[in-house]
Amino acid sequence: MNPAPVTYRFQNSRFRMMLLLGVLSLAGCVTARDAVSEKEDHLAAAGFIVRPANTPERQQMLNRLPAHHFVKRVHGDVVHYVYADPLVCDCLYVGSQQAYSKYQQYLLSKSLADEQETTAQMYADPMWNWGPWGAGDMGYGFAYGPGMGW
Repeated sequence: MNPAPVTYRFQNSRFRMMLLLGVLSLAGCVTARDAVSEKEDHLAAAGFIVRPANTPERQQMLNRLPAHHFVKRVHGDVVHYVYADPLVCDCLYVGSQQAYSKYQQYLLSKSLADEQETTAQMYADPMWNWGPWGAGDMGYGFAYGPGMGW
């Protein structure tokens, strides 16, 4: 019996497995372009206005701003926030204080929702047992203070 075909099949299946894992890991990745596009969708929803860099003068000014960061501009009593995107739309997002505040509220609510999801996932472990932590007899969560085995 010749072991060469077995080795070949093993290497072939190993290659397929590595290829599959590589494809799956890439499928879960978010590119920088995708992340910026998602952020810009939320900027538009918050009330930011898109200004394309469609003239040489606008393009030159866009290039002077830090890419993908907010810059606060004050003109008298008027405050504007600008967000330069030379990567995805080659444009400038311009928003008022109200639009910027609305966007910041969105970020806060998203952060809280992400934290709640992470917390829910952490406590979804069916093998978790509160007993060794002194809270098993209470039937819920965690308790602090003296008398709890601390």
